[in-house]
Amino acid sequence: MSLSMAMASRIRFILGCRQLSTLPTYLKIGKVYTNYEAICLASSSFGLYANQRSFSTNVLWQQYKGDSKRKIYAEFDLPQRGADEGQILEIVRMHYTETGITKDDPVVQRLFTGIKEGKRAALAESITLVESTHPKKKAQAQVLLTELLEDAHKSRRRSIKGISSFRIGLSGPPGAGKSTFIEAFGKYLTGQQHKVAVLAVDPSSNTTGGSLLGDKTRMPELSRDMNAYIRPSPSGGTLGGVTRCTNDAVVLCEGAGYDIILIETIGVGQSEYAVADMVDMFVLLIPPAGGDELQGIKKGIVEVADLVVINKSDGDLVPASKRIQAEYISALKFVRPKSNYWTCSVSRISSLTKEGIPELWQKMKEFCEVMSKYGEIEHRRQKQHKVWMWNHIRHSILQLFKEHPAISKHIAYLEHMVAKGAMTPGYAADILLQKFSKNFDDNK
Repeated sequence: MSLSMAMASRIRFILGCRQLSTLPTYLKIGKVYTNYEAICLASSSFGLYANQRSFSTNVLWQQYKGDSKRKIYAEFDLPQRGADEGQILEIVRMHYTETGITKDDPVVQRLFTGIKEGKRAALAESITLVESTHPKKKAQAQVLLTELLEDAHKSRRRSIKGISSFRIGLSGPPGAGKSTFIEAFGKYLTGQQHKVAVLAVDPSSNTTGGSLLGDKTRMPELSRDMNAYIRPSPSGGTLGGVTRCTNDAVVLCEGAGYDIILIETIGVGQSEYAVADMVDMFVLLIPPAGGDELQGIKKGIVEVADLVVINKSDGDLVPASKRIQAEYISALKFVRPKSNYWTCSVSRISSLTKEGIPELWQKMKEFCEVMSKYGEIEHRRQKQHKVWMWNHIRHSILQLFKEHPAISKHIAYLEHMVAKGAMTPGYAADILLQKFSKNFDDNK
């Protein structure tokens, strides 16, 4: 008997020799399958892959003989009455997952321990791990993140306010002085005994895919501060001014003990504000010559801001910054408040002279206290978890679509036809989607 058939027999025996038709509807088989195919189909409904991990040959069906039931129950510590569906799925999840990565994985254990001890090298390696596209490393990253989230959940329950960190997103047009502001603001926070993590996103080249990662060079003082950690990352073509893994990096930084997380986006326009789905407070940073009042009432990035900050309010730019402040205060009267408990305000600061930064931090602390009091921060984070899940699904589905055998062999030809003008892009997309859908229908 082949190893794969032995696996199927092993799992099927755990079922207590019940027929598949007695399982819940999501496990029922609509056509005749071998035991092995049926188990694989049932398992794949839950993201489990029974055919991906082997086990020692001493568990082959023939070797169980008369006392096989006793051996099965003894091995998995199951009651004599047989396993229910929940136990069956847990057994499959533990022993037949696609990668076999668990929290006992040496890499996961080493990084988890290093992060909890506050080691910067472990944090840097962990962020690199979550940015990887290698299947095994992706699995290790997700297990590591799960462990950190569980640990953070226990810590939050012991916290009076219910949150152990404050996530602040910074966005704005190019030239607004975001990096200069972060250095001045970050140094002020570390002086207040806070640990600050800065996740800076640099744009990636559409031609080469590379990124300069130069944000850290614009923060020389903060880079040398032992209570600060700066991690530049390439955008990788992701829209919204952030990277695909920025939210995962936030979890890692919090696990390492950083209580203030600053996320600096690339210079964005009025419709790119994905960072708002990752943070507790979204701050829009604008220069004194940021436009007229009409710009302020445009829907989009201003509408989701919790605080508008006018930077470079020093020297000859003070009159211009005061005028812009007045215009934005007037414009925000026509914008529906984002929360019932907080109204967006407009502040002026100078990153060069540090004027206004202490007052700005007091405003941010007031926001944190008010929103924590009414449970708004926890509510936002719960909604953000759902957004993160769908972001990962979109990215994974796109990768699956491009790499699927039924699709990849047609992509080059259809792209050529579209480039020649012999076919519309929409029609070519419909062809690929139909082939993708038909492939799944044929496998039912």
